[in-house]
Amino acid sequence: MYRMMGAMLMSLAVALLIGPKLIARLRKLHFGQTIYELGPAHQQKQGTPVMGGLMMAAGILISSLAFHPARWKGAWDYILPLLGVSFLSMGVGFADDYIKAVRKRHEGLRPLQKIALQVLIAAGFSLYCYFHPQVGSRILVPFVNVEWDLGIWYLPLMTLTVLFIVNSSNLQDGLDGLLSTVSAISFSGWALICALLIALAGADNPEVSGVNTIGVFALSVTGACLGFLRFNRYPAKVFMGDTGSMLLGGAAVAAAMLLRRPLLLILLFFTPIMSSVSVILQRYYFKLTHGKRIFLMSPIHHHFEKKGYSETQIVSMYAGITLVLTLIGVLSVCVK
Repeated sequence: MYRMMGAMLMSLAVALLIGPKLIARLRKLHFGQTIYELGPAHQQKQGTPVMGGLMMAAGILISSLAFHPARWKGAWDYILPLLGVSFLSMGVGFADDYIKAVRKRHEGLRPLQKIALQVLIAAGFSLYCYFHPQVGSRILVPFVNVEWDLGIWYLPLMTLTVLFIVNSSNLQDGLDGLLSTVSAISFSGWALICALLIALAGADNPEVSGVNTIGVFALSVTGACLGFLRFNRYPAKVFMGDTGSMLLGGAAVAAAMLLRRPLLLILLFFTPIMSSVSVILQRYYFKLTHGKRIFLMSPIHHHFEKKGYSETQIVSMYAGITLVLTLIGVLSVCVK
């Protein structure tokens, strides 16, 4: 537990220290957000620096490695896939941000380019988990304490899960402090789950070293999100961009799959998932009804904006929902 707390504090400190210099550098390079008339009235945010997710990435990388548990498992060590999926996903987001900010092509990466890169990452990680001696094709079903062996279906289902979660995280990043707030709560929950699993198994059990690694990683993400919030809370001085949102999505799904608890994402990552669900529902309902809409605008946080809620009210509401569902998810570990 000391390693986990140390990782959080170091990650927080790194993000706070490099934040001002990174923001100044992004401004100097004119890496600013372009606001389009299609969305809610956010014109005052025009030119706000993007790619702020880089400060989170620095905190996560440094603290995860610095507080990595002493036992090293080589190729099967959990820190490799945790950082690999997170930073490869971030790389796709960075390329997208770079094209938008520097080349001024507002759509960023072409859809086929983005999905092809994401499929490679998702399929590669799913294969890694499938052959990992401590993960395999079995997932744990929350609250009933049973294992569900997906067999070979694990590969396509988990590949789709990675794609869905990473892009859901990206869709959630639409308001000042929204994704960083819910992610800080969610990753604290993953760390608590790791702490409970270690306590239930016994700290001397060799099987918990991987869980300890995930716990360190989860709190390093929490610290990075809290440090980033110093600059991203309303009114935001910097946006995380696709660089940060895809980093967080990759980190969330990697932790869940390595813990063999991807179903808990429904609770701990509920609001990003609902962002995707709202977009899907809106799109198909619009087509089926020839122009009618369920929401005033999707993703659903923009619907609440259109209804008159302020950004801070929406962030508070989402934080409360995430906190309650995260606590329920944590309690699921105690069911025997």
